Amino acid sequence: MKKTAVTVAMALACLLAHAELDLNRAREMDLDGLKGLGPALTARILKARETRTFKDWPDLQARVKGVGPVLSQTLSDQGARINGQAWKAQQ
Repeated sequence: MKKTAVTVAMALACLLAHAELDLNRAREMDLDGLKGLGPALTARILKARETRTFKDWPDLQARVKGVGPVLSQTLSDQGARINGQAWKAQQ
C-alpha cells in the first residue's frame, strides 16, 4: 500500500511539473517555481503584464529584459505558454 501511494505521488508530481502555465495568468509564486526565473525577473514579467497581456513569445522577449530565446525555451519546456502556445525557436 505504501509503495502504491509513493508511485501515485511521483506520477502526480511529474504531471504537475509538466502542466501548462499561462504566463498571462500565472501568479508570482507560480512564476517563481519555474527554473530560470528568480524574484527580479518574475517582478519584471508581472510589471510588464500590468500594462497589457503578452500576445506571443516575441512580445514577452521585447518587453521583459532578461527573457530571450534560451530562457523562453527553458520556460516552455517546463510547460509555460503564452495564449496556449509553446515557444518555437524559429519565431
